[in-house]
Amino acid sequence: MNGCCARLVSVTLLIAVLGLTWRVQSQEMEARAYSVSPVGTNIVLLSYGRATGDLNFDPSLPITDGKATINSASAGYVRSINFFGRSANVGMILPYAWGNLQGNVAGQFQAVRRSGLRDPMVRFAVNLHGARAMDLKEFITYRQKTNIGASIIVAAPLGQYDPAKAVNLSANRWGFKPEVGISRAVRRMYLDVYGSAWLFTANHNFQGRTRKQDPIVGAQFHLSYVFNDKMWAAFDGTVYTGGRTVINGVRGNDLQRNSRIGGTFSYKLDRRQSLKFVYSKGVITTIGGDFQSVTFGYQYLWGRGL
Repeated sequence: MNGCCARLVSVTLLIAVLGLTWRVQSQEMEARAYSVSPVGTNIVLLSYGRATGDLNFDPSLPITDGKATINSASAGYVRSINFFGRSANVGMILPYAWGNLQGNVAGQFQAVRRSGLRDPMVRFAVNLHGARAMDLKEFITYRQKTNIGASIIVAAPLGQYDPAKAVNLSANRWGFKPEVGISRAVRRMYLDVYGSAWLFTANHNFQGRTRKQDPIVGAQFHLSYVFNDKMWAAFDGTVYTGGRTVINGVRGNDLQRNSRIGGTFSYKLDRRQSLKFVYSKGVITTIGGDFQSVTFGYQYLWGRGL
């Protein structure tokens, strides 16, 4: 392969893993995402995650042995509010990532390392059916049956981005994720089903070109069991498809059809503090990262009467 083609394929490797940290971040599974809290509850969230695994590319490309290791740390804040009489919450998360991507391109080893801020996210969620806004006294007697909730996540292009590089920690575009979730409680068991779609604006400064991406449509499934007041665990699953890219009008062969399974375990240390452990792995990965992912989280809550 001549030098020009080798450079072209090297850039293709970098483009193929562009947004890898975005996919790790945006396709995380969250059990009991539509649980409710008394109005005025404040929660601080701290987490660390590590994802390792293989990278899958278009089979026609001369790229082999693609691998990645991505570490992430984040800090977040959530507050429960009264939204026109319904239980709701608003939160934000500030993530930081560092990691390595590597692979053989036409027989030559290529590697890249990045470290810096990712795009921050803001989330608003509201319970449409099943839980009105409650103070602590009302919440103590509340027993969930069937809840229907909706949320919107907005990802702002404020992370580390260099238009001269193909691999960045920021997508340099706005992202929007509307979602609807249904949660059904039967004694100590909870079944949650969410449907969502990630929608993206264009990146008009991708190495001097315009990069667009089709929506990514997904669904999550969670089956949780509450052991006691301190512990609960869940089986998690997700499927998602879409995300094909277009660069200066040229459509890429990078349609995603992926699925993941995993588990969540939560333990309450005391009435204000709790720990969470989440594990997930890829089941089917067409394009993207076939990762094993582990996340450890800590949360601290406070509010009037809590």
